[in-house]
Amino acid sequence: MTEPTKGMSRSAEGWGALSTEARNPASEELDTLSNEEIVSLLLEEDQRGLELARRYSQDIARAASWAAESLAGGGEILFAGAGTSGRLGILEAAECPPTFGTEPEQIRAVIAGGPEAVFAAREGSEDISEDGAAAAGHLGKGDLLIAISASSVTPFALGALVSARRSGARTILVTCAPGAGMSTAADLVLALDTGPEVLTGSTRLKAGSATKAVLNAITTTAMVSLGKVYGNLMVDLRPGSAKLRDRALRIIETAGEVSREEAERLYDTADGEVKTAIVMASCGLEVEASREQLQAAGGHVRKALTTSSVADKSESV
Repeated sequence: MTEPTKGMSRSAEGWGALSTEARNPASEELDTLSNEEIVSLLLEEDQRGLELARRYSQDIARAASWAAESLAGGGEILFAGAGTSGRLGILEAAECPPTFGTEPEQIRAVIAGGPEAVFAAREGSEDISEDGAAAAGHLGKGDLLIAISASSVTPFALGALVSARRSGARTILVTCAPGAGMSTAADLVLALDTGPEVLTGSTRLKAGSATKAVLNAITTTAMVSLGKVYGNLMVDLRPGSAKLRDRALRIIETAGEVSREEAERLYDTADGEVKTAIVMASCGLEVEASREQLQAAGGHVRKALTTSSVADKSESV
């Protein structure tokens, strides 16, 4: 990793102007409060952050559409950030394969300081814009970069944005410190004005909670639109553990309206493909015919079942 270089950080006056660095009037006597009062204050501020995020639902939905378009077109989604922001991106990327059946290379994340920074702070690495640019250097048209920077001015994240935009990838910036001229930082800027933290400058708190909620909304909404959800069931999950296998069987029972024993038979016959098992249960089709019907429906279970229903009605006329 490149060593930190001089001149990468803002002046003390510049940092102090950020809303995420300001003092929160509600917590100025934080060290005099009881534990219960501190907990209540922290949770109240988290709630405020979530309420602010809701105001951006239209833009978050647009971000989700972009994410879905990238994945549907064979592109990559890359999260990039430093510190807490970087770890939130890694968490989002890591949870998509088991939950939605995506391939690890489809949704990835990079953090300033490299993999070691996930478990131990690597202060100074966030100040190197060249590292961010290098991390996003492989992106191109059809890909999507989601840069995460609570402060909005993290050099690593901004370097990744510049590199991605230059190569033709779409770019999104998720930040909690709106500032002048920010509209040009990315193709889409989600600037949540979460304001001062209970613990001054600790953006792992309210800003982190609001950011995680936004990332959850982007990925989950994108996966719904891609057909990885039927009703509110995660029908593309990868049952890599006893818990997830049990969940897969319960999903087949519920969606296919079959017994546990039949769900297990369908699951095994479909080689663990939950969506295929549901179509088999609901339409009375064999495994290959169910796969073909799902493929024709673009992987959407509801569309596959509707197609089968229409076909059944046509044959009965």
